[in-house]
Amino acid sequence: MGFRTMLRFLLVAAILLPGALARADDFGQTDYGRKLVERNCSRCHAVTPTDKSSHPDAPPFRTLSKRYPIEDLAEALAEGISTGHPEMPEFVATPEQVGAIIAYIRSINP
Repeated sequence: MGFRTMLRFLLVAAILLPGALARADDFGQTDYGRKLVERNCSRCHAVTPTDKSSHPDAPPFRTLSKRYPIEDLAEALAEGISTGHPEMPEFVATPEQVGAIIAYIRSINP
């Protein structure tokens, strides 16, 4: 492999690699977010792209970004979500959990 070919290869790799790593990290965040909502929210909320919420007042996760701006959801998760109905426990997430849950919500919302 000649010097110019090697240089081109390295240049292309330097341009493409960060994006590939970001997508891999996004997948890790998305998977972690899915696990968090399955563990903490799926008793009442539909948390997959196709299932139905078992509680009538619990919106499906696939519709959350249509109902609320993502930034508001992130803030609510960080500060603690509480609702007017007693069945929903208060939920406060760490910054890492907030990022993961938001990544998951984005992944299932068109």
